[in-house]
Amino acid sequence: MNQEQEYAGFWIRVLAAIIDSLLIMIILVPILIGIYGNSYWLSEAFVRGFWDFVFTYILPAVAVVIFWVYKSATPGKMALRLTIVDAKTGNHPTTGQFIIRYLGYYVSMIPLFLGIIWVGIDARKQGWHDKLAGTVVLRDRNPEPVQFEERG
Repeated sequence: MNQEQEYAGFWIRVLAAIIDSLLIMIILVPILIGIYGNSYWLSEAFVRGFWDFVFTYILPAVAVVIFWVYKSATPGKMALRLTIVDAKTGNHPTTGQFIIRYLGYYVSMIPLFLGIIWVGIDARKQGWHDKLAGTVVLRDRNPEPVQFEERG
């Protein structure tokens, strides 16, 4: 970790998750309404059908892991200058680490979101999903300097 970076804390990561959730909703809500109609929101069923399962669970999981593999961040993390790195080396994590990290979110959420809240308690700001995958999230605190063109 260099001097311009620090461990990304709980609230900045919550904000990144909100950004990602809004982006996913902007894309998926019209598709789900197109398939199931407005009655989709009135159903008490956990999963409405095959396409609901695909668009609600499979597609977001694949998209998140692809973003992590190629950018080490989701769009929300990128917007906030956050990056996922290997906790031991600081290098780009492996695809396996990213898959474990994603599955680790479920482990982190099961006991009343304690594994997510752990980010606010842990010295390295690691949630249980980070600990399981051997990753940390870093925040770039050194924005690029402002530059103006000279008038001639």
